[in-house]
Amino acid sequence: MKKTIGVEPIHPLFRQVYDYVLNRIERGEWRAHDKLPSIRLLAEEIKVHRLTVFKAYRQLSDDGKVYVKDKSGYYVSEGNVFSREVEESAVVSSYVVINSLSDIHRIPARYQFSQALIDPNLLPNLYLSDYVKKVFDLYPKVMGTYSNIQGDDELRESLSQHFREHHRLQLSMEELLITSGAQQAINLIAQVMLGPMDAVLIERPTYGVAMDIFRRQGARLISVTITPEGYDLEEVETLMRTHKPRMFYMNPTHQNPTGYTVPTWQRKLLVELAERYHCLLVEDDPFRDMYFDEPPPLPLFAYDTEGWVIYISSFSKYIAPGLRICAVACRYPFMEQLIKAKSLADNGTPQLNQKIFLHYYASPRLQQHVEKLRIALQVHKEIMEEELAIAGWEWTTPQGGLNLWVKLPRDMLGQALLQKSREQSITFVPGEICDPLGELKSWIRLSYSFASEALLREGMQRLTALSRTL
Repeated sequence: MKKTIGVEPIHPLFRQVYDYVLNRIERGEWRAHDKLPSIRLLAEEIKVHRLTVFKAYRQLSDDGKVYVKDKSGYYVSEGNVFSREVEESAVVSSYVVINSLSDIHRIPARYQFSQALIDPNLLPNLYLSDYVKKVFDLYPKVMGTYSNIQGDDELRESLSQHFREHHRLQLSMEELLITSGAQQAINLIAQVMLGPMDAVLIERPTYGVAMDIFRRQGARLISVTITPEGYDLEEVETLMRTHKPRMFYMNPTHQNPTGYTVPTWQRKLLVELAERYHCLLVEDDPFRDMYFDEPPPLPLFAYDTEGWVIYISSFSKYIAPGLRICAVACRYPFMEQLIKAKSLADNGTPQLNQKIFLHYYASPRLQQHVEKLRIALQVHKEIMEEELAIAGWEWTTPQGGLNLWVKLPRDMLGQALLQKSREQSITFVPGEICDPLGELKSWIRLSYSFASEALLREGMQRLTALSRTL
């Protein structure tokens, strides 16, 4: 069943400056009675007009967040810091972070519908253990060496060949960086690309952790609605022309959380728009191999000839989550900047993990495993859809991925349902966590991949029954 998400207005620029200043106050970077930067200095720092900063400061003053001293400037009011303990610790206050999705994942639950991970019983654990032994035979000193910062040479060469043969990506091993999971890749790109108030286009809805990472860098998020048919490219072009974004973070294949897939014709035009408006496309692609019928369209990177696409290909979801292997493909000189950022993050992904992954990934057993996994995931999806259909809920059937994006009945609020569900040991992701505007309160993301078939059906029956009591 389909229900298209409407386009919401973008927050005025002064309001985004307001949020930026308030966020820094709440994190404790500016404490009670500290003087804020002058209107001129802040406007220069975040590259906006002085009048925009003035309007933001005036609104902060009207709301009691700051106060004015004649001929002196604006100062932080009391009672606006994150907490007394944070205020008293300058070290801690500089590093208060938000990760709403992680908070939900930490909730213990028998019926786990919040984790977009695969049931460990569906992974080839015994096969993988064989390759662990093989790696120690082939590389007896593997535990005594660091990896190349950019990633193991053998692995990068193997992956570059795989991408050429299967995805038509024309790249060399020197254009690949191995990271410890896709989340680290997104974080490194944000560190290199983004500064305070830089504009970032981002899908609505989207992966919540990516939003938290970009906001941590001080970026302002501009939403682009994604539907079962893809994007409104006229809207995308208008936003690129108006806001001059540094990048567009996207998950165009079996998108998280919706499961939507952007068609081929839009992918080609998006690359053209990126070249025209000098907007980097960050293509996050963790679910490509998890399709049910037909393989998805080629990555946007396959159509890029000028270096405006960064391609993130994670293998953690369906091979071995514990290895945390992800490959980032991009052109120089941007690759050089990512390598430097990676060296500061961890000086290289663990060598042992890369060697284990290399030999398993290149084996015929992997292809057999992936084919069986697709069938198992489709069964899981259909079980969840059967229970949703009985309850009369709305969703769009995806062609792959691990999630369903579901509209709750009677405009029920996802957070209210989550609070009641926790009492029954059920978790899921409320839609507002996936929304750059925080307004999709009657939508939820349900992951069908982590629970076993029996727990999946039982948990869905409990969840839909519980919803009828609200």
